Amino acid sequence: MRVILTTAGLLTCSNVFMTFAWYAHLRDLRNKAWYVAAIVSWSIALFEYLIQVPANRTGYSTLSLSQLKILQEVITLGVFVPFAVLYMKQPMKLDFLWAGFCLLGAVYFMFRG
Repeated sequence: MRVILTTAGLLTCSNVFMTFAWYAHLRDLRNKAWYVAAIVSWSIALFEYLIQVPANRTGYSTLSLSQLKILQEVITLGVFVPFAVLYMKQPMKLDFLWAGFCLLGAVYFMFRG
């Protein structure tokens, strides 16, 4: 269980960096050239990879590749929704809830038995 919690914590941290690298430029750098946004995003993504690689290596010692991927997707949605609503000022949608239910189904099937 410790490996799973460590992996989830590291993946959550890496996802915060990933989400900002992928989407924050849409708000903060929209008046800059695309290559400026790309360089800034790549700089942020470096930190994401420095956390994500050890997270996946740690998780793969206990979890299957499929379980690791589903865990990553659940964390991605868990990070993305607050980012979209709080940082990007997007409206809260029921679609977030339905997507979460679909992921819970995926978690069930990947982790059962």
